[in-house]
Amino acid sequence: MNNHPYHLVDKSPWPLTSSLGLLTLTSGSIMWMHKLSQLLMIIGLMIILITMFQWWRDITRESTFQGLHTKKVILSMKMGMIMFIMSEVMFFLSFFWAFFHSSLSPNMEIGMNWPPLGIKTFNPINIPMLNTIILLTSGMSMTWAHNAMVKNNLTQTKQSLFITIILGIYFSMMQMYEYIEAPFSIADSIYGSTFFMSTGFHGIHVLIGTTFIIIKLLRTSKLHFSKNHHMGFEAAAWYWHFVDVVWLFLYMSVYWWGG
Repeated sequence: MNNHPYHLVDKSPWPLTSSLGLLTLTSGSIMWMHKLSQLLMIIGLMIILITMFQWWRDITRESTFQGLHTKKVILSMKMGMIMFIMSEVMFFLSFFWAFFHSSLSPNMEIGMNWPPLGIKTFNPINIPMLNTIILLTSGMSMTWAHNAMVKNNLTQTKQSLFITIILGIYFSMMQMYEYIEAPFSIADSIYGSTFFMSTGFHGIHVLIGTTFIIIKLLRTSKLHFSKNHHMGFEAAAWYWHFVDVVWLFLYMSVYWWGG
């Protein structure tokens, strides 16, 4: 029995297997780009996915069934999630920096114009506006789910989480359609590069966030959360609101102002 409120984790193979998986994935990605061989990359991806599943399974056991996540541990996890989101903010800041640097001072190679000559941009009133409405609505349903969880209303929590998941999937489908119909590609000057890198990585974050919320819906259905103990649920809500805010900046700068 510990005489302190902290959680000293048990010995685990998952940090080692995740490192091996990342090494295999990056090496396999290079093989795919230069040798057109996907086998090593797929093996690395499978190692990472299996490790993620088992590592997070262990964390779920620690918090839900073993009672190891005390108030001190939860506070540390909240600080960790905040720092993770701050690192994501800096990640997207790099894309915004590249976009504004190129658009506010376009060089001679692109005709000193922004957008560059020959680039037909998206109409911000069409799919981009629809996607903005979708994400803002999903932010509302996520807030509804969080409030329902605090009030211990699990029925409304599950309903609002399901709505958020549907809206997240809908957003991803609309973005995929937008990419298919795009009149330019990532190879079309700095505009194509900054557009697809910024919106593409945001799209990946939407898929990750949607998966995050699906797991929270399953755990809510299995009664893993209560109104006093739902750190994983809160982390998903924070992440989803971060995704919403990044999209608002993308819409206003890349689609509206930059287009």
